[in-house]
Amino acid sequence: MAKKKISARPGNASKVSRARVCKDESRYLMNTYKRPPVVFVRGRGCRLYDSEGREYLDFLGGIAVNALGYSHPRLVRVMRREAGRAVHLSNLFHNPFQGPLARKLAEWSGLDRVFLTNSGAEAMDGALKLARAYAHAKSAKSGASPRTRILALENSFHGRTFGAVSITYPEKYRKPFGPLVPGVEFVRFNDAADLEAKFDSSVCCLVVETIQGEGGIFPVSDAFWARARALAAQHDAALIADEIQCGLGRTGRRFAYQKFDALPDIVTIAKPLAGGLPLGAFIANEKFASAFTPGMHGTTFGGGPFVCATALEFLNVVEDENLMSNIRERGAELRAGLESIAARFDFIREIRGEGLMLGVDLTIDGAPFVELALRSALIMNCTHEHILRLLPPFIIRKRDVAGFLAKFEIVLARAPKQAGQPAKKISSADPDSQPLVLTASR
Repeated sequence: MAKKKISARPGNASKVSRARVCKDESRYLMNTYKRPPVVFVRGRGCRLYDSEGREYLDFLGGIAVNALGYSHPRLVRVMRREAGRAVHLSNLFHNPFQGPLARKLAEWSGLDRVFLTNSGAEAMDGALKLARAYAHAKSAKSGASPRTRILALENSFHGRTFGAVSITYPEKYRKPFGPLVPGVEFVRFNDAADLEAKFDSSVCCLVVETIQGEGGIFPVSDAFWARARALAAQHDAALIADEIQCGLGRTGRRFAYQKFDALPDIVTIAKPLAGGLPLGAFIANEKFASAFTPGMHGTTFGGGPFVCATALEFLNVVEDENLMSNIRERGAELRAGLESIAARFDFIREIRGEGLMLGVDLTIDGAPFVELALRSALIMNCTHEHILRLLPPFIIRKRDVAGFLAKFEIVLARAPKQAGQPAKKISSADPDSQPLVLTASR
């Protein structure tokens, strides 16, 4: 009997059936996400619209990806132009945009050479490979034993590939996939004494999120960064800054580490780089970058003309529209508003972060607040069960901040307060039974 033909063409996206979408996902996608029963079909600026036509204020930004919001006219123009030219070539040949993009990223970062990837996790794997390649090359010259140990920080999150998850601290991300990459040891966050005790000549690199994102918006201290930089130089190991979430303007600086006096050796980036298209990179100083020679590392899709042209336009927009200033100003307004609200709710422990990367740390479960916020047409998420994470687009205006704060205060007042209650059981067959909780990571 011939199988019934199933059309993959959804037609008008604004007319999609929410029930059909949720049913198909439940049946055919692997069970890796807990999604609320909302289907977004389009966006404009800082706002998203669902299949029912409802408007939402987005203060999550695709988890720091949609830094220019949705449908930014300059990005749309470049995407349309390049889609009609060449979406993909291959890295066996030059394309018009890799070189200019690499030059711009080197200028922004203060480092020297760039490797373009498909994602942040892939960028992190590449950075680890580069650090090991440098250490192996140096050992081969000196005849010493190879330096292969990797230090990472407690509370860290670096991605889902084997290399990235091996240096991610929470056991829930690592345990199902062991054994992982050997030679990894974790250092207590912002504890310079623990770092000194574990950093010796067997270490090839130390990986640090300048501001821990999934971990709950925790900035690295000046003292810890200075000691990390000194120890890495002393042992000729790489200091790797993971700025996949906090980099490329998120803090009001091009890179979060630029508040410190010293640069890292390697930095990883992704999220906002190509305005929503999949593109990441790792950038290194000349000393470490020279450890790669032709054939040692590569990628099929990383750095194609379509994504690179869009990424170059993203960086130009940030410069041309003076968005760094907007990030600092709107970030200061948002933080001040949150601190004023916090004074009226005793279950708010602390407000943390910089620029437009802020966390509201609660003494109680954050899931009910995320759920009610979504029902109130406000998008944010919760990490570590009790930290509400805010990552709005760089283009937000004063009135967007005011609108968010007004809705947020109502959500705090009205949401049911739970002290670490277990999540409600979800029925995949009935999407309306799913709690509206957004806990996601890269």
